[in-house]
Amino acid sequence: MKYFAYLLSLLVLSNQLLVYTQSVDKKEITIFMIGNSTMADKPFYDGNPEKGWGQIFPLYFKEGIKIENHAVNGRSTKSFINEGRWDSVFNKINPGDYVIIEFGHNDAKKDDPKRFADANTDYRWNLEKFINETRQNGGMPILATPIVRRRFDEQGKFYDVHGDYPKVVRELCKEMDIVLLDLHKKSEEYIIKLGAERSKNFYLHIAADEYSSIPEGKTDDTHLSPTGAFRICDFAADEIKLKIPLLANYLKN
Repeated sequence: MKYFAYLLSLLVLSNQLLVYTQSVDKKEITIFMIGNSTMADKPFYDGNPEKGWGQIFPLYFKEGIKIENHAVNGRSTKSFINEGRWDSVFNKINPGDYVIIEFGHNDAKKDDPKRFADANTDYRWNLEKFINETRQNGGMPILATPIVRRRFDEQGKFYDVHGDYPKVVRELCKEMDIVLLDLHKKSEEYIIKLGAERSKNFYLHIAADEYSSIPEGKTDDTHLSPTGAFRICDFAADEIKLKIPLLANYLKN
């Protein structure tokens, strides 16, 4: 009789463990994205050609992954924190979630005290805050270097304008054991490969009257065209496949 009761208790326990495992397996993982306009969602009205890569990224994942894109145009690490935007993300992070962090374009704006964050001091400290607080809630921080701006000199040679910001991101990834999405390196290599003329398609080089929303046309070597946004997502997905196998399982083929 005691043996039967023992077997019954084991059966009940195993069923409870099965239910628990299934509930864990079915938990939807959230990828939070924080950053600036290169990552942010953009409106679709009048065929607006500008796209942030975070807007496209959900298309790369199967069911089981939820993406919340909190990136906003014009934000730096400093303004994102001071406006309370980081707090709203931090309070939603659960164990097993991810936070992809890409800043730098606006942190470098020395003439704007609301946004400027020196690469080797405030910018570094703000990134450390994102990292530590994400881990505090059981999430996994992922740092991305800022995407390059398209810059070519008169001889057609590419030159970078991001200064120490990518370097600081790489250093923090090594020091704090953080996964790095080196979008700066990937985008620089790709732009150099394309060259001065073909790389215009990666950004917003819009002819007059091409879009009703931009009748006068536009030349913008920072923000992404749909082509550019998809390519950045390709780079990010490639990095994830190499460095985060668990998350890579949710990527579409």
